[in-house]
Amino acid sequence: MLLLATGLLTARPAVRLTAQDPWPVLDRASAAYQTVTTLSADFVQIVANPMIGAPDTTHGRLYQMRPSHFAMRFTDPKGDRIVADGRFLWLYTPSTTPGQVIRSRIPETGTTGPNLIGQFVERPRERYTARYVRPDSLPDGAGAVDVIALVPKSGDEPYSDAVIWVGRDDGLVHRLEITETSGQRRTVILRRIRVNGGVPGRELTFSPPAGVRVVDQ
Repeated sequence: MLLLATGLLTARPAVRLTAQDPWPVLDRASAAYQTVTTLSADFVQIVANPMIGAPDTTHGRLYQMRPSHFAMRFTDPKGDRIVADGRFLWLYTPSTTPGQVIRSRIPETGTTGPNLIGQFVERPRERYTARYVRPDSLPDGAGAVDVIALVPKSGDEPYSDAVIWVGRDDGLVHRLEITETSGQRRTVILRRIRVNGGVPGRELTFSPPAGVRVVDQ
């Protein structure tokens, strides 16, 4: 009888855990993004390729002006640049391919524009299946965030899945991880985000240096 009574006192009712709905977080991120005309931030990018070995870490400053201007200016490796000037996307990486710049035309329709953030928060209900991963926190003033996993509904994207960290206070994406179709995993961490403070025009233009060959794709 004592054992039975002890069992009744210590027994816990079964608790059914239900997954948190990711869509309120994504709706907030989408609404926040619609208020952004310009954005700039420091970035750390980590690219892990299982076929190569140690991850490659780079740093720089990111700039965006909606709808079709975007730039990643690298300070390490210094001189590397990715620039979308409204008509063309330029990829210039003298650290790995000196003497060459790759140029591709930006599609006028059917795209969210050449930006790193908008592709995940513009029309997310239409474009992704989503899962709430966990609450989290980030340093550098970002504070509390919600972590959301995304899988594109279309097979046309160059990645198979993505995870984004959305700030609870500002609704902005502060970190993202992308698994590319090649198997390469790319992490981008944004710090010192500045919204609607303007972007110097020189940051969003590109002129090939003298002697550099332009390769069209």
